[in-house]
Amino acid sequence: MIPSTLRQLMDDTNEERLVQWQGRDIWLFNAAWGELVVSLQGAQVLHFAPSGGSDWLWLTPTPKDLPGTLRGGIPLCWPWFGDERFADESAERDGPFHGLSRQALWRLEAADEHEEGIELHLSPETRLHSLLVPRVVIQANAQRLHVELISENRGDTPVKMSAALHSYLAVKDVHQCRLSGLAGARYLDKLKGFAEGEQQGELAVRGEVDRIYHTNNELRLDDGQRVMRIAKQSSDSTVVWHPDTTLPADIPMQAARQFLCVEAANTRLDPVWLVPGAQHMLGTTLSLA
Repeated sequence: MIPSTLRQLMDDTNEERLVQWQGRDIWLFNAAWGELVVSLQGAQVLHFAPSGGSDWLWLTPTPKDLPGTLRGGIPLCWPWFGDERFADESAERDGPFHGLSRQALWRLEAADEHEEGIELHLSPETRLHSLLVPRVVIQANAQRLHVELISENRGDTPVKMSAALHSYLAVKDVHQCRLSGLAGARYLDKLKGFAEGEQQGELAVRGEVDRIYHTNNELRLDDGQRVMRIAKQSSDSTVVWHPDTTLPADIPMQAARQFLCVEAANTRLDPVWLVPGAQHMLGTTLSLA
């Protein structure tokens, strides 16, 4: 469930409109194919539900005030993931956890609407990096949600970067979930100082988990009510995260078991080197099995 104030705005929306919610400009789309909400802070998908279906994404009921970021949906981590800083030593490598894009203001450049769905193109209002330029493409219809984070090197030297599409997937109860497709994959356990391990069978979440799996496999998340397919593009890192009871301030205890983060990423396991003029597209695609 999305917060009641956002639910009311969506219910009052016919087709599309730009509104303010929690001090942020957000685009609402309410069409025959379903519902979509995108925040212009961070180019972040906050909500998606196909026609006649329930929410695919979780969004905290207690969002932070500005200039904080919204927890939930699909935040963009760019041009670094976590607090990693790669070879570039310039001052622009200093900044917030998970990079510069989440707090930045973005603009909606184009919206291609048709009977089956919608495609949105977004870009930052200001330059975020001296060499790299990002843009985001969001496609939504009654069968799937697809998000692309595209990075282009417009400088004259190579750049090493990392990124993630930090998807918060809505589930009935995270302790009842089964995540398949990871069997045999090696992983780094961030809770154990990045110790290496190998996944045996399905992943069941019974406590805090924060792992980077070295895999590009499509996954399936079964929460007992539905099975979600999680595919990705140009990513050999899959991050699985849930804080259990070690909760950030903007996750209330009563909502803590209603999500699981399964993220398409480029991390220390598969960093991206972009030569001048090159582009890289990190994508994630959600659908129901």
